Amino acid sequence: MSALEEIRHRFENDRFAMGTTGVVIDSAEPGKAVCSLVLEERHLNGNNVPMGGAVFTLADIACAVAANGYSEKKTVSQQASITFLSPARGKRLTAEAVCLRSGRTTALYAVDIKDELGTYVAHATMNGYVIGDSRSN
Repeated sequence: MSALEEIRHRFENDRFAMGTTGVVIDSAEPGKAVCSLVLEERHLNGNNVPMGGAVFTLADIACAVAANGYSEKKTVSQQASITFLSPARGKRLTAEAVCLRSGRTTALYAVDIKDELGTYVAHATMNGYVIGDSRSN
């Protein structure tokens, strides 16, 4: 099983992001991840654009994969901020999460969300808190 397949298998337990919402892990490497979401009617709000919660969920799981995909440590969200820049015009959203700084107990990630047409949909910053070794659970 490839490293990416192992990561996808491990994150199947994130039932809301992966199952209910339908997020897919496209790629992962230490401190970086790309996840995507094919937009369906269930992801749209009353204005017929992606619901902010769907966009945030995509950003959140991309950050989780970047933080935990290749790490022996377990990092959880401590704080998150998202700025919605433009409604998506396409049918697929992609979130790219990158670690900006990783310390002993905290980390900072930037997540950019775009659609396949190049529309810059949102930008998020997320702080992670290291709660321990993932092997201890």
